[in-house]
Amino acid sequence: MTYSERLKSRLETTGSALCVGLDPRPDMTDGGVDAIPEFLRRVIGETAEFAAAFKPNIAYFEAMGLRGLEILDQLLGEMPKEVPVILDAKRSDIGETQKYYARSYFENWEVDAVTLNPFLGYDTLEPFLDWEGKGVYLLAVTSNSGSVDFQRRDCEGKKLFERVGELCERAKSEGRKTTAGLVVGLTNADGDVLENLPDVPLLVPGLGAQGGSLDSLAGSSRNAASVINVSRGITYAEGNNDYAGLARHWADEITKILS
Repeated sequence: MTYSERLKSRLETTGSALCVGLDPRPDMTDGGVDAIPEFLRRVIGETAEFAAAFKPNIAYFEAMGLRGLEILDQLLGEMPKEVPVILDAKRSDIGETQKYYARSYFENWEVDAVTLNPFLGYDTLEPFLDWEGKGVYLLAVTSNSGSVDFQRRDCEGKKLFERVGELCERAKSEGRKTTAGLVVGLTNADGDVLENLPDVPLLVPGLGAQGGSLDSLAGSSRNAASVINVSRGITYAEGNNDYAGLARHWADEITKILS
């Protein structure tokens, strides 16, 4: 089963396109670093029935030093097997280094998918492209205002994000085993962007605390399995630690727009 097929099956099971982002912040968690493992277990346990995927962001774990990486390692070993895990790493490097990133995430930690920065070129993606049942999400249009600096500029008759989309099509045409999808930030996911990207799985961050509007996704005719990420809107919603209730709310909001 390909990653795309597995993700689509999960969406059908849950009836939800919600991706639950796991961005632990010791300064916002009672008990600090020592409380993070139990905090994450509770979030995962309460939201799993609504989650099409979980997305731990590696930066938040790295910021806790060696203890943070130990927490991530343990967390990944405990994740519900039926829920795909997208590791948000945004890695990019050349040659042998990228091969070791791929082994680290797909072989060592056995995550289902990983985010990658494609702007060093197709050859830097190739070490990730021949893993059966795995997926990658290439940064196409991110949710920050600076995405206009490069991603939406002209590049030989097309926008740069369109050139990134072409890398996904190239991987598919070559019969690569890994599913290649795209990251499209909700705050910048207007019709111009979505209409000019191939029909591949999308990872759409920016809903919740970042203020992205689901309206931009209304009426989309895309068939590929895509997920909409909510992080702080679930894990650190001010004055509300009913994680199951928050996940249900966001899952319902997403379904209303996408159905």
